[in-house]
Amino acid sequence: MNSEKSRTGAADQVRQPSRRSFLRAGAALGALTALSTTASGLMAPSAAAEEQLTYDVIVVGAGFAGISAARDLRDQGYSVLVLEARSRIGGRTWTDTFAGHTVELGGTWVDPVSQPHVGAELTRYGIGLVEDLAPERTFLPTPSGPQEFAPAQGFGNLGLVYERIFEGSSQYFERPFEPLYRSDLIGAKDQLSLRARLNQMNLTPAEELLVNGQTAVYSGGSSTSGALTMLAQWWALAGHNNVGWEDTMRYRIAGGTAALLNAMLLDALPVLRLNTPVTAVTQSGNYYFVSTQPGSTYRARGVVVAVPANVWQTIAFSPGLAAARTTATTQGIGVTTGTKLLINASSAQGRFYAQGAEGGSPITMLIPDKPTAEGQLYIAFSTDPTFDPNNPTQVRAAVQQLGADVDIVSIKAHRWGSDPYSRGGWAFRKPGQLTSLYPAVTQPTGRLAFATGDIANGWSGYIDGAIESGRRAAHDASVGI
Repeated sequence: MNSEKSRTGAADQVRQPSRRSFLRAGAALGALTALSTTASGLMAPSAAAEEQLTYDVIVVGAGFAGISAARDLRDQGYSVLVLEARSRIGGRTWTDTFAGHTVELGGTWVDPVSQPHVGAELTRYGIGLVEDLAPERTFLPTPSGPQEFAPAQGFGNLGLVYERIFEGSSQYFERPFEPLYRSDLIGAKDQLSLRARLNQMNLTPAEELLVNGQTAVYSGGSSTSGALTMLAQWWALAGHNNVGWEDTMRYRIAGGTAALLNAMLLDALPVLRLNTPVTAVTQSGNYYFVSTQPGSTYRARGVVVAVPANVWQTIAFSPGLAAARTTATTQGIGVTTGTKLLINASSAQGRFYAQGAEGGSPITMLIPDKPTAEGQLYIAFSTDPTFDPNNPTQVRAAVQQLGADVDIVSIKAHRWGSDPYSRGGWAFRKPGQLTSLYPAVTQPTGRLAFATGDIANGWSGYIDGAIESGRRAAHDASVGI
């Protein structure tokens, strides 16, 4: 359809199946269990692999960007070594178990219609979707304090304000997968923080409170830190409407994000080294030498650095990083205050969604997940560095500030900003970063290419963007090998 093509821009070559086709793909789940079991075996390298020190391409990082790059390179017949600092694959996605369920401590939701790269991968491996159960109640901030709304009314009111915030985005993000396509319009918009945009709009106090909690948490705690163009690009990618926007947090990958990662990894079968942080990448002649914390050095004709932009500064590059990358890693793109919580609790209020105002509760957003034996699993987000996400008393008090109440059974949380291998959570550009960093930050230097969802042309900060970035970097790192 022409309307769909206009939404996807540069990604319109990827055919997008319906969500229903993904929801019907449950037959693949049995195979995915086997894939997960087998994939864990890949993490122990063979003795023969240990002796190999030279590869066609080395990929640094085993998140979606790195695994996408490794898979594409292996498809072309190249020998590939993947070096991962953690004891697991996934990067800022992290499938785990908690309260009797498969859970996600990192990236979670996908929408294969508006996100064509992840959609293509799910189709390729026959993996389906699971649709979240809708909340029964909604608590939102108002000038007189938190109030309960019917979900349709609450989310509908929020969407109406968003439509006003992003007025004109269909022009300045005419092709949202080509963010600088309308460079004549985007420059002035990119200088605006979300706070500056809210101030422009003369919102009523009620309208302001509906949205500033979301603009603040996305930005890292303050709406002054986040760029209008970051949220506006997501809105544009979702189809410039609230229905598409809500769909970006409606569906999950059946079997968890690890199901897709494992399928891609088994397809690629690279040599994989876990617990192997990279300390240096040095070019000498036609080769790149990659040094690791365990003390090994590997050689390759090409390298894909597939770690978050915030982490680039922890690796010694020779020659040094290009100016745009130095700026990106110094300023940071991933939210350094980002924390995600999983809360197993009981509540007389049932399945509820709750949202706070900017500067209010340490928990800004609380989303109902799956029922548990004790009651209900909730997903929560915080950007308050003084908040202890593992303290049940603090967590309950934060939820009460949202107008709801829970009796906490257990908590599982991860401070992504304190994670040495991410140094931040979700990606969210600062004002001016789009026009000052792109496209230079995406360009390779020789056969040294960079891949991360932080610098995706499209869904920056999403799984789709990581896949897009990894596939682009795989091509760039292999040219001329």
